[in-house]
Amino acid sequence: MPDSAAGREGKTYTITELAHEFDITPRAIRFYEDVGLLTPARAGRNRVYTHRDRTRLKLTLRGKRLGFALQDIKQLVTMYDSDSDTAPQLQAFLGVLASHRQQLEQQREDIEVTLAEIAQHEARCRSLLAKAPARPRRA
Repeated sequence: MPDSAAGREGKTYTITELAHEFDITPRAIRFYEDVGLLTPARAGRNRVYTHRDRTRLKLTLRGKRLGFALQDIKQLVTMYDSDSDTAPQLQAFLGVLASHRQQLEQQREDIEVTLAEIAQHEARCRSLLAKAPARPRRA
């Protein structure tokens, strides 16, 4: 029987469960708490994470994997939580995405130039090796 949305909302997670699920350390999760990306409840000394916290962590890790700055990730996560008119947030986030795309395209161009230079050096080395006299082998 599949989980209902209400059932998922009531489920809680420990820091160990989330760390294991997302293959990160508890220390990384605590760092995301420190910067305000996660806000778990407490049960005594233990952190209790909700489905909302899990989703925020998932979005955070996705943003990190895509190379976004923490400030941009916070904007994405805040947009996820917002119930109000999100048009201005979406426009702002589109700007962030466009800037990030431009940066990645520039990096790709730089890498392509570097690879072309390496290919030229390799070709030059091979050419010089082909012209070099063979050395006698020692016995």
